[in-house]
Amino acid sequence: MSITNTPPALHRSLKQRHVVFIGLAYMSPFAVFDTFGIVSEATQGHVPMSYIIVTIAVLFTAFSYAKMVRVYPSAGSAYTYARRTIAAPVGFLVGWASLLDYLFLPMINALLAKIYLSAEFPEVPDWLWIVGLIVVITVLNIIGVRISAVANMIMVVFQAALAIVFVVLTVRAILSDNALAFTFAPFYSVSADLASLVGGASVLALAFLGFDAVTTLSEETVDPRRTVPRAIMWIAALGAAFFVAVTYVMQTLVPDIDALNAITPDIEGASPYIALTIGGIVFQTIFLAGATVSVLSSGLASQLSASRLLYAMGRDGIIARRIFGYVHPRLGTPIINILLVGAIALTALKLDLNAATSLINFGAFTAFAFVNLSVVAFWLRHRRTEHVRGSSFAWTVVPAVGFLINVWLWLSLDQLAMTVGLIWAGLGLVYLVWLTRGFRRPTPEVAFEEAEDLPTGVVRVKE
Repeated sequence: MSITNTPPALHRSLKQRHVVFIGLAYMSPFAVFDTFGIVSEATQGHVPMSYIIVTIAVLFTAFSYAKMVRVYPSAGSAYTYARRTIAAPVGFLVGWASLLDYLFLPMINALLAKIYLSAEFPEVPDWLWIVGLIVVITVLNIIGVRISAVANMIMVVFQAALAIVFVVLTVRAILSDNALAFTFAPFYSVSADLASLVGGASVLALAFLGFDAVTTLSEETVDPRRTVPRAIMWIAALGAAFFVAVTYVMQTLVPDIDALNAITPDIEGASPYIALTIGGIVFQTIFLAGATVSVLSSGLASQLSASRLLYAMGRDGIIARRIFGYVHPRLGTPIINILLVGAIALTALKLDLNAATSLINFGAFTAFAFVNLSVVAFWLRHRRTEHVRGSSFAWTVVPAVGFLINVWLWLSLDQLAMTVGLIWAGLGLVYLVWLTRGFRRPTPEVAFEEAEDLPTGVVRVKE
């Protein structure tokens, strides 16, 4: 019997339909309900139009992701693209800005738990739901919780089914009310103004976080350089169609802030009260059950992801190895990182949903903008090689427009998000200067596994 030293490889079994479904699962169907109230108020009843604006930005960015994943099918995503096409320090700072998404996403789930559950149990103090959810997901992640793919699929299907029932009941309520009608008003009316629509779009980017996450499945996908880019475009398009359709019927039912205030005492938590209006207490209870499932599963996943990213940075010496690279010997989990992310999530006690989503979207728009910029940078470096296929227009003008749209949305974030985000970026720059001793040393790198089109499977690629 001969023994070979061929490294183990992940089995390539995922086809395009599998990748698309998994990508849609990342974009939780219930995300459409989370910010409807605050964006409806901000846009004066034009949530669907704000979704169209952010969709345009996302589709340009999805096109750029599709370009980059063909070249670098890596789990590093925007961090890797900026590092390899522009410069290593730029990649580091893009990754640093994106870290805000990971660190603050558990806070969003804690806020949503408060919003949804307070609608059902108003007598319970709000802070108890926030602290309760954070404690539960922190304990589960510390002991090494594992949620199977089948369980996640069941939860996603449950949420999607509830969303469809929600739409059907909303349409029925509209048709039974002679004062309401399906018109173009949710997209545009005389009360709409571009600044508020763009401001609403800058909040709604939260719903699209994760559409690019399927790039991490390259190692397990058949023909990843062809399949994953197509899947990214399908995921972005289908997600956008779903979000626009659902918010259109919701906005038709409650066309302005007065109509919204008539059915809900809490603009942030408008969706549960709309559920009560269209389906009664029974449907509201089922709706809140779906919301709780969404918040719990997303909270577990987001805290898990954030703690593992900190672990990867600690393991590679980018941040303190003894602290962030520590794994509990018995539990096998990065317990310090999990506790840290849980502590950061407690800031939900002092923030509202609008401020929290803006904080996350600071990192998201930064990453999206630099993915578009990376396409142009790659073209400039490799335009005379076989790596660049297709027209120069697709490699330059299209991503350049995507870059400008994302910068526009980035500049539309609220003042708190810009202040905190810029301070965070400044700290990252200072830390990078210290790590590189004034750029006299190489920029440290987080090591990601990358897929190669080789029968031997996975290899580690280092610069």
